[in-house]
Amino acid sequence: MQKIFPCLWFGDQAEQAAEFYVSVFERSSILEVSRYGPGAPLPEGTALVVTVEIDGSVVRALNGGQDIPFSDATSLVVQAETQDEVDRLWEALTADGGAPGRCGWLKDKFGFSWQIVPERLGEVMQQADPAAATRVMEALMAMDKISLPDLEAAARG
Repeated sequence: MQKIFPCLWFGDQAEQAAEFYVSVFERSSILEVSRYGPGAPLPEGTALVVTVEIDGSVVRALNGGQDIPFSDATSLVVQAETQDEVDRLWEALTADGGAPGRCGWLKDKFGFSWQIVPERLGEVMQQADPAAATRVMEALMAMDKISLPDLEAAARG
């Protein structure tokens, strides 16, 4: 297991979020669930901590009993290998109450922020020609879901 990993604080939906993330990402599974016992702040049997592996990365989800809103200052970045993967993840994570954001950011139905970016984004953004670099940046800033083909077209002019 990785030594450092994020812990996401939920009021009472940690297990539902973990199950959702496992359904969205291939090569993912719930590794461990600990549950509240009698006399706890949430009903006995409610998940306390859910440890989930999401496509090779360990994330812990905690039911803290109190809703503390997620901040846009924290997100998980997913480097998608293909545009099809960008599209699939974007659609799955924004479904059922999720919301698109700018430049690859989105919020899932639990209010957590993700960035879905093509692996080649950095390469396309690093244009030697200043005019091409400007076109790529302008195109990116106008996008919600990132379209690598559209950025490549902007680079070509």
